[in-house]
Amino acid sequence: QVQLVESGGGSVQAGGSLRLSCAAHGYTYSINCMGWFRQVPGKEREGVAYISTVGSVTHYADSVKGRFTISQDTAENTVYLQMNSLKPEDTAMYYCGASRQYGGTCPFRPGPYADWGQGTQVTVSS
Repeated sequence: QVQLVESGGGSVQAGGSLRLSCAAHGYTYSINCMGWFRQVPGKEREGVAYISTVGSVTHYADSVKGRFTISQDTAENTVYLQMNSLKPEDTAMYYCGASRQYGGTCPFRPGPYADWGQGTQVTVSS
């Protein structure tokens, strides 16, 4: 079992920045991929970025490329999402997930992520 705790959400104006953190506890050795996802009411959870725990291979949704950066501190079992140039359409509840699946790339859909944090709200005003 892995427990994930997110922090760092908040309210900012368009063009601003936020950094989200996700601390993993428990059987962290079993994690192969960490992903950030976001969800707005009435819509499905969508992938934002992922990073593999070995090799730090990253991938981003087209909508955030060049603005968001995912990184990790393996010694602290923490994953970060630096979000710059935020837009109102980035407003959502952000979740981090942990996956044990890895087939050369990390999954970019919610299903393979077995463990989730409680979520942190990001609100961007225009």
